Amino acid sequence: MSLLVPQPGIMDITPYVGGESKIQGVSRIIKLASNEGAFGPSPKAVAAFVAHAGEMHRYPDGGCTALREAVAARHGLDASRIVFGAGSDELIGLLCRAYAGQGDEVLYSEHGFLMYPIAARSASATPVAAPDQGLTADVDAILAKVTKRTRIVFLANPNNPTGTYLPRSELARLRAGLSDNILLVIDAAYSEYIDLPDFSSGLELVDGVANTVMTRTFSKIYGMGGLRLGWAYCPAAVADVLNRVRNPFNVGSAAQAAGLAAFADTEFVAKVKKHNDEWLPWTIEQVRALGFEAPPSVGNFMLVRFPAGPGRDVPAADAFLKARGLIVRRVAGYGLPDALRVTIGREDEMRAFIGALGEFARQAT
Repeated sequence: MSLLVPQPGIMDITPYVGGESKIQGVSRIIKLASNEGAFGPSPKAVAAFVAHAGEMHRYPDGGCTALREAVAARHGLDASRIVFGAGSDELIGLLCRAYAGQGDEVLYSEHGFLMYPIAARSASATPVAAPDQGLTADVDAILAKVTKRTRIVFLANPNNPTGTYLPRSELARLRAGLSDNILLVIDAAYSEYIDLPDFSSGLELVDGVANTVMTRTFSKIYGMGGLRLGWAYCPAAVADVLNRVRNPFNVGSAAQAAGLAAFADTEFVAKVKKHNDEWLPWTIEQVRALGFEAPPSVGNFMLVRFPAGPGRDVPAADAFLKARGLIVRRVAGYGLPDALRVTIGREDEMRAFIGALGEFARQAT
């Protein structure tokens, strides 16, 4: 037996499992499991990635200077307060490592992103879930869970996997209800899909106080999940801390080059958003017409909820869809054992999904 003992909390982690990509015996796969962009990456990002291949022996710019300056220019931010990471997942983990430890608590919403409790435990902190209200984060419930040991509050807005969001006023109320020694982290991974008047990514809160961070990712609307690229906008002191604890070359050169090209290709991003604006409501409507519950969503995904009973429940539906080459995501780990999460893909993929779901509904009755 090994005498090596990991830090407290490590062995309590249930490793994160990404969406499946293969089905044995099925040649044509339609993957709607991981909220990846319907059209993949921008062709300009692909070209930038390929062009950079010959420079892979060179160390990258450790400060992601060009990317930070591009993001700062578009959003009117201070570039020195932007920190890039290998996906926003890395930044979430670094924030826990920097600001939480043994004896501390990290708070998040009941159906929030699974990386929050994982990151908390990896820092030997205790994750604490606050109950949602109707699949939506509840500010009062979150504040009620705050104790003298609370160090970080994570809020995914919009939330994955529920597709719900808190309006600007509720974000501000949450921030106002937290003491100055608690870091609020707003995970705005899906914010590019939203243009609702009451929505905020949280940028204005970062500028207003010394203890709020907003994170974003290139994995969703930019279709770059395979390259791992994300960023955080922070108070100056928090940015300084992140730059001290992150690896000096945490973002590869190819990811930086592709990310810069993707960020500049606003025409492609507009195309992706327009497609989602059309096919998300279409899919929700079709699912409801088949007799299944489909809560509203503002992301590039939706939930489909199934009744209990053999042949009608989530395991039966998941198996039925897989037999027809459709991979969606079971979300029991998020406290939603009766639901499947479905990414909005291309038109032919969504029509294939609705066709298969309709077939399942007919045979299950």
